[in-house]
Amino acid sequence: MSQQQSQPQPQSQAQAPTDPAGPTGRLALWLAGFDLAHAPEKARERAKALTLDGIACAIVGARLPWSRTAVEIVRKTEGQGSHTIVGWGAGTSAPGAALLNGTFIQGFELDDYHPLGPLHSASLVLPALWAAAAGEQRVSGREFLQAALAGYEVGPRVGMALHGGQMLSRGWHSGSVFGTHAAAAAVGKLLGLDAARFEDALGLAGTQSAGLMAAQYEAMCKRMHHGFSARNGFYAAVLAAGGYTGIKRVFEREYGGFLSTFGEGHAPDASQITDGLGERWEVERIVIKPYAAMGGIHAPLDALFDVGAQRALRAEQIARIEVDVSHAVYHHGWWVPERPLTPIGAQMNIGYALAVAVLDGAALVPQFAPSRIDADDVWALLPRIAVRHDPGFDAAGQHGRGRVRLAVTFTDGQRIEINRQMSRAIESPQSNAEVAMKYRALTGGLIDAKRQSDIEAMVMNLEQLDDVRELLALLAPPVKSAFE
Repeated sequence: MSQQQSQPQPQSQAQAPTDPAGPTGRLALWLAGFDLAHAPEKARERAKALTLDGIACAIVGARLPWSRTAVEIVRKTEGQGSHTIVGWGAGTSAPGAALLNGTFIQGFELDDYHPLGPLHSASLVLPALWAAAAGEQRVSGREFLQAALAGYEVGPRVGMALHGGQMLSRGWHSGSVFGTHAAAAAVGKLLGLDAARFEDALGLAGTQSAGLMAAQYEAMCKRMHHGFSARNGFYAAVLAAGGYTGIKRVFEREYGGFLSTFGEGHAPDASQITDGLGERWEVERIVIKPYAAMGGIHAPLDALFDVGAQRALRAEQIARIEVDVSHAVYHHGWWVPERPLTPIGAQMNIGYALAVAVLDGAALVPQFAPSRIDADDVWALLPRIAVRHDPGFDAAGQHGRGRVRLAVTFTDGQRIEINRQMSRAIESPQSNAEVAMKYRALTGGLIDAKRQSDIEAMVMNLEQLDDVRELLALLAPPVKSAFE
C-alpha cells in the first residue's frame, strides 16, 4: 500500500456519502468512523478466534488437489509476485493471492458460517486484508483487527437484507453474492476511506457480486467462489481509494441496485444492513464449524449423534434413516448421490454425510477423502437414507432454516426420533478455547509445533503485533497435504 492509501484522510477533507440517511450512507458513515475501541471485548476476542479458525482452514486447504490446480493456473496467469500464498513458500499478485487464499479457507467446508446471513466470513475478509497488508507500508495488528471486525460485521448484515437462506433456495451461492461487501469494508477500513469513498467501494463491490449454487455438485469452482469475492472486494476498496467511482446508494437503487436486483420479487429489507449497527455484534453470532460439511448438514449430524447416544449406531442394524429439513437446506443439501461422488458433492450431501457418520462416528477430514467417499460400505447404507422437505419448518422464517427431524428405524423395529431447532454449534457456540483446540487439531502434522504455537500466540494477541507481515511470514512457508 502507498502512504496515501494506508493513512486515513484528515477530517477536514473527509467527504460525506450522497445520502447520509439512507442504508448505504449510514453504513458508509459507520465504517468511516468505526474504531476498534468501539467494539466490546467479547466481539474483539471473537474476531481473533474467527481469524485463527480461518488460518487453520487455510492451512488444511492449501495443498488439497483442487488447490494445487488453482495455484498452478493462477500463478501462470498472475505471475510470481510477492504477495503471500498460504502454505506454498511462493507468491503472486495481490488479487491472485486474495483469490487463492480465499479458495484455501473455503477449500474443505471446515470454515465458519453465519446462520442467518449465510456466508463464510474468514474466507472473504482475511485473504483481502492479507493482500492489502503485504505492501511496503507497515500495518499493525490493531489496525488489521479493526479492519477485520468491520468486514465481519458487514457481510452478514447485507445477507440478512436478502433474507439469508432464501438466496440458497433460489440457487444463488449466498456468501459469494454478498461477500464482496465484507471484503470491501475490511480493506476500505485498512486504507482509511472516508464515507464518500466507502460508498463507492460498496457500489463497486455490489456490481461484482455473483455465485451459482449448482457448483456444489461436482465443480471445483465451489471452493473458489468466496475467493472470487475476496478478490473483487479487495479491488472495490483499492479502486475507491484511488478515486474510481462506484454505484451510489447501491442498496437503495430501484433499478439495477443490489437489493432490488438480487432480491427481486422477494421483498428485500434494507433496514437489516444497519439494524443494531455498533450495538449488536454479528461476529458473536458467526458459527465455528465442528464438522467438515455444509452448515445445513450440521443439525442432521447432531441429531444422528443424539440417536447414537441412546443406542449404538451399527449399519447392519439400521433399516432406515428419515430426515426432514427446511426448504433452504433441502435444496442446498439433497439430491440422490451417484458414484463417482466428488469431495465437494459429498460435503454438500446430507445422505452421504449421515452414512459416513454412522460408519465412522465422525464427519471430519478423513471422512471426505476421495478413497473414503468411494468405499462400498458407504454406498450400501446410502439407499436406506431418505431426505424430505417439511414446509412447516419454513413458516418460522430464517429462524426455522436450521430445524431438523431425524428418525432412525432399526431392524428389530425400534424407532428413535430426534427433533432439533438448530445445530449444536449455534445452540452452544464453541468457546474461544475450543476454537483454539480445533486449530491445533487441524494443523497438527501439517506444520511444525513451534510454527503452530507462534501463529496461535500472534493471532490471539493481535493488538500487540507491530507488523502484520510477521504473521504473513509464518503463514507463507510450505505446509503438508491433509490427504497424505
